Amino acid sequence: MAGNISKFRAGKTVKTMKTMKAVPGMTVAVALLLSTAALPLRAQEQTTQVDLSGSWALQEDEDVMERIAGPIPDDFTGMPLNAAGRALALGYNPGSYSEPERICQQESPWSLAVGPWSLRIWPQVDPATRQVLAWWIGGAESHPAVTIWMDGRPQPSTLAPHDRWGFTTGTWKGDMLIARTTHVKAGILRRSGAFSSDQTTITSTFIRHGEMLTVAYVLDDPVYLTEPYVYSNAYLRSDSPIGIDWDPCIVGYEGVDEGEVPFYLPGKNPMIDQMKKVYGIPEEASLGGAETMYPEFRDKLKAEFVMPPGKCTIYCTTGFAPPPRRRASGQ
Repeated sequence: MAGNISKFRAGKTVKTMKTMKAVPGMTVAVALLLSTAALPLRAQEQTTQVDLSGSWALQEDEDVMERIAGPIPDDFTGMPLNAAGRALALGYNPGSYSEPERICQQESPWSLAVGPWSLRIWPQVDPATRQVLAWWIGGAESHPAVTIWMDGRPQPSTLAPHDRWGFTTGTWKGDMLIARTTHVKAGILRRSGAFSSDQTTITSTFIRHGEMLTVAYVLDDPVYLTEPYVYSNAYLRSDSPIGIDWDPCIVGYEGVDEGEVPFYLPGKNPMIDQMKKVYGIPEEASLGGAETMYPEFRDKLKAEFVMPPGKCTIYCTTGFAPPPRRRASGQ
C-alpha cells in the first residue's frame, strides 16, 4: 500500500473521469476533487445537507389571527380566490364538522402552515449506506407524520388515491430543503371557510439559520385559486421535545340533526359583513381575490374605507394580547 501511494506522489500519471485528461503529478485526492466539481449540478446539490432534526417551537404571536383564535368569519383578504373558491367559502358553515366524513377536513399538509403546531423533525437513515432516505415531521393533534422522501422515488400515477397527507418528495438546493407535496385531499385553506381542492400542489422550503428554522409554503390550486398562495412560519429550536402523541380526530356534536348538511345558500351567509363592521373594510377587499394580495390595493380602497366608530375590540393592540414569545416550548 505504501509503495502504491509513493508511486502516485512520485509524479506518475493519474487517470480521472472520462471527461478529464491525464495530468502528470496529480494526486488521487486532487483528481477526485476535480472530478466531483465536474458532476452535474443536481448531483452536487444532493450532497449538500443541513441537519433539520430536533424540536422546533412555533412562535405563537406570529399571525395570531390565523392560528390561535381564528380569523373573522368573512375574512378572505390576501387570498387569490377565484369565483368558485369564493362561492364555496361563503357557503361554508362550521356545523359541517358534525358530519363524520368531514371531521378530519382541517387536517392536511397545509394545516402545518396555518395551524398552531410546533414541529419535531427526524431523519430515516438507510442502515447500509448511511444516507438519509426521508425526513419525517411529527404530527400534531390527530395528524399523522409527514414523510419527505429523499431517495429519488417517482411521483405516483395521476390515478393514484389521494389521502390526508399526500405524497411528498424532497431535494436539496444548497442549504435549503425543498419539498413538493401532491395527491392530497380537499381541505381547509383558512378556518373562515376557504378551501383547497384535491388538485393542490404544495411546495415547502426549509431554511435553517442556526437556532431558527424558517419554512416558506407555496400552494398552487388550479380549481379555487388564480395565483399561488404564499405563507411562511418561523420556529425556534426547543430543548424540550415537542409532543407528537395525540388522539385521533373524533366526531363532535355541533347542534345539528343527523343527516343534515349545514351550509349557506348563495347570498344567505349572515356573517358577510363582519369585516366591515369591525374594521371598516369593504367587501371588495374582505372577499379576497389576487388583487388583495398586493400593497397597491390599499390605494384603491382609500375612498371606500371608513373607520368604524368606537374602540377596536378584537385583534388589535389594545383589545387582544397575544401569547408571550417562548423560546422553548412543547405546546
